[in-house]
Amino acid sequence: MPTRRAFLATATIATIGMAWLNLPSAGSAESRPFDEGAFQAAIEAGKPVLVEISAPWCSVCRVQKKHLSDLLSDPKYAGIVALDVDFDSQGDIVSGFRAQRQSTLIMFAGGKEVARSVGDASRAGISAMLDLGT
Repeated sequence: MPTRRAFLATATIATIGMAWLNLPSAGSAESRPFDEGAFQAAIEAGKPVLVEISAPWCSVCRVQKKHLSDLLSDPKYAGIVALDVDFDSQGDIVSGFRAQRQSTLIMFAGGKEVARSVGDASRAGISAMLDLGT
């Protein structure tokens, strides 16, 4: 019969494992919904982070998402954690990033903001921003 200590140790390991699963996967071809805990964990781990502030009705955002999907699947950008903030429903987060418009991309490297663009839907411009995180 397992002891209480063994049970607690197993429960702790399971909890840590579940937390790990909730981290955004680096190099995923899609941005994941923004989560403050995941953002902070990625920043503290020294990972480059792209915050994408978008709206489903925004045509520029749709073009940005297409380019990001293609670019983030490239092994060159495998270490970038991409998180998507919904402009309409996550206003407090949008304000926290001091974003005034949807179609805002913010790149973090070394725990600091290194680039920001608003309305740039060019593949070259987005790629240049991602390069700052590699």
